Amino acid sequence: MTRGRIRAKLRRSQLYTFACLRPHVNETEGSVQGCPRVIYCNQPHMHKKRPLKYCTNYISTTKYNFFSYFPKALFEQFNRVANIYFLIAALLSVTPLSPFSPVSMLLPLAIVVGVSMAKEALEDWRRFMQDKEVNARKVSVHVGNGVFSYKPWEKIQVGDIVKVEKDQFFPADLLFLSSSYEDGICYVETMNLDGETNLKVKRAMEATSPLNEDEAFKEFTGTVKCENPNPSLYTFVGNIEYDRELYAIDPSQILLRDSKLRNTAHVYGSVIFTGHDSKVMQNATTSPSKRSGIEKKMDKIIFILFAILVLISLISSIGFAVKINYQTPQWWYLKPKETDVYFNPGKPLVPGLAHLVTALILYGYLIPISLYVSIEIVKFLQAIFINQDISMYDDESGIPAQARTSNLNEELGQVDTILSDKTGTLTCNQMDFLKCSVAGTAYGVSPSEVELAAAKQMAIDLEEQNRESANAKHKNSGSEIELETVITSNDGNDFKRRIKGFNFEDSRLMDGNWLKEPNVDTLLLFFRILAICHTAIPELNEETGNLTYEAESPDEAAFLVAAREFGFEFYRRTQSSVFIRERYPPKGQPVEREFKILNLLDFTSKRKRMSVIVRDEDGQILLLCKGADSIIFDRLSKNGRMYEEATTKLLNEYGEAGLRTLALAYKQLDESEYSAWNSEFQKAKSSIGADREATLEHVSDMMEKDLILVGATAVEDKLQKGVPQCIDKLAQAGLKIWVLTGDKMETAINIGFACSLLRQGMKQICITALNSDSVGKAAKEAVKDNILMQITNASQMIKLERDPHAAYALIIEGKTLAYALEDDMKHHFLGLAVECASVICCRVSPKQKALVTRLVKEGTGKTTLAIGDGANDVGMIQEADIGIGISGVEGMQVGT
Repeated sequence: MTRGRIRAKLRRSQLYTFACLRPHVNETEGSVQGCPRVIYCNQPHMHKKRPLKYCTNYISTTKYNFFSYFPKALFEQFNRVANIYFLIAALLSVTPLSPFSPVSMLLPLAIVVGVSMAKEALEDWRRFMQDKEVNARKVSVHVGNGVFSYKPWEKIQVGDIVKVEKDQFFPADLLFLSSSYEDGICYVETMNLDGETNLKVKRAMEATSPLNEDEAFKEFTGTVKCENPNPSLYTFVGNIEYDRELYAIDPSQILLRDSKLRNTAHVYGSVIFTGHDSKVMQNATTSPSKRSGIEKKMDKIIFILFAILVLISLISSIGFAVKINYQTPQWWYLKPKETDVYFNPGKPLVPGLAHLVTALILYGYLIPISLYVSIEIVKFLQAIFINQDISMYDDESGIPAQARTSNLNEELGQVDTILSDKTGTLTCNQMDFLKCSVAGTAYGVSPSEVELAAAKQMAIDLEEQNRESANAKHKNSGSEIELETVITSNDGNDFKRRIKGFNFEDSRLMDGNWLKEPNVDTLLLFFRILAICHTAIPELNEETGNLTYEAESPDEAAFLVAAREFGFEFYRRTQSSVFIRERYPPKGQPVEREFKILNLLDFTSKRKRMSVIVRDEDGQILLLCKGADSIIFDRLSKNGRMYEEATTKLLNEYGEAGLRTLALAYKQLDESEYSAWNSEFQKAKSSIGADREATLEHVSDMMEKDLILVGATAVEDKLQKGVPQCIDKLAQAGLKIWVLTGDKMETAINIGFACSLLRQGMKQICITALNSDSVGKAAKEAVKDNILMQITNASQMIKLERDPHAAYALIIEGKTLAYALEDDMKHHFLGLAVECASVICCRVSPKQKALVTRLVKEGTGKTTLAIGDGANDVGMIQEADIGIGISGVEGMQVGT
């Protein structure tokens, strides 16, 4: 109870875009337009009668049930051309016209169809057992009088209050009410939803966050009015009436089924959507059915063989009819006048047709049913071998390869084009803070892996090219000297201890030496932005005694580790404040500073930035912002561009080194300016309706202007082990390799050199769009015409190339790709791309990945293979002929 009193005393701030406020709304306004679903929290008995009777929490992902199994499974089996033929032949073998016993036709068909149906039944039985296991999971549910007891998931009803404990999955879509943390937060792993393993921070409704104990729910009631079930994972429209006040519900206050509670002792939530109404089940779709090339060819071959069979049988039946008509009357010993209809010489047409059926059955072995049996057995055994392949076993995670279908095994040997993601597939998705730029000055001397690998590859290529030349010795030694310089520029710290997430080396900033730099104030601001502008939570590692950070992205965690190493340790967060332990000089007494968080504007893929508005201990209000350089530079004030030119140059260098970059900026606010903006922001947050997010975005955009540039960061995403050698072998085998990435062009090009996708001497074709601020139709047509001209000129250049060993690489970015994928241009683009040995598509969206894959697959007619490890790769993987999902840092959403 003491803890409850402490939490009740917590000051309620306007923290975060999702903080629930108490707008002045009349009671009659409780019904939200477009929100027909009504939920009575902690009153599940209200939902036992229509129209409030909602679906149960029982789920089923099986294809069949007891009654539908036989009709559905038989229908699927006889979708195959061969099975239809064998069925017809088997039915005909039962007639008196069959030349042999029907068992010889029925038995093989029954075995083939039976084995396939048994395989389907086994797979569906496994799904049923998985569903049974999920439905039987236990969760703590409020049963009345502040008492919670465990119930199976399938017994949960809409309106129930559930208590989910650490490392448990959420049993339904819940409205987040409170948690074990004082500030009402929890960590959620959404790997099963979006493929991301980075933990997401969720925050409870501010009004209900004091409900921190079981007994607090004894008298709790509330009425939720919200949208109907839908598949949108990132939106939610609704409100809750609690304690005679109406509060808007933010999407970030919804805990979705199948996400997992992490690093939080427990949370309380009210059930909103159950079972198949939950968002994850609304998103559940059957995987696309893929058929191998051999199977499709076999259908065509069967049509050809069937045509031959009919022709042979037709010739035979015509001959039989002629024989019956002209010769049978002469065979008196067969008593032709007393014979049955099948041999009646008076009506030769009937015997001819009867013999046609007999011939079809007799010559039916022209189409071998045993071939299908053999192929099915071989595929099944191949899948077992793949699953047991020790070379594809991951020692670190303990996960073996999984062939989720055996239908595509033989396609692996027919692959012509490989389309690959970069982050997490070619690279490790494990970030290290490597370099930075502050006030236009570059810091950090460690070379990136991309620089080392590219320098090494260039040295090897130069050595091969110049081996027979007169000055080969001089040039090779020069290359080696340059490479040696890059490798050994380690600032003298050969034996420095390795810190995860931090590979920065520069004595000017380490050990408090930054205090001697001329731009001390800017450096101080830079370090504070790293330590404050984030959504991470610190956790004490009991074994080492050091702090670790649960962040929403590896980049963010690397920034916090870097800030700590520079002497600015983020060590505590509450809902209203961030606490930093500043050490300067390093041997002096640390100073603990509190920065009050006034607002946080979250990072999204659309915004490409995040900002936090804080009040420091001197009462000064600051907006701290970090984001993509192109976004930040567009928002700088005239006085804030002092370091823009130098920073831009350094950002280009970092990009060429294969590093991921972000720009950092700030803005100082006066009280009146902030108050006026915050008033608009509060209105946007408390608004109820579908346009709430757009309103919030507009208001946020008003604040994030007239910024002052501070500097930039550069983090390294290391290459996966063996990637350059693997790509080199695939290229030697004649496979074309496409890399589809969201990184900018400079970064992608240098990653390409590092992993041998691009080689020294390979001619690069860069297709870029004209920079045009106009949005009119004429301007777009001009851009489109320019791109088409670039594609045409490049194609012509390749055709006129006289060197048979010349290799080309095509590089195109997302904005240009949007034009290149339009119907009237995509075939020109594809024609150019297939002539190139390597293709790199930069700044592409997940949808563009899928569209490019479809274009290659349908345009070339050859086998494509897509490989990736994140939720943004799912569309590409499903679109390709063969999809390979990697169990990587970004999750396991993808699969074969």
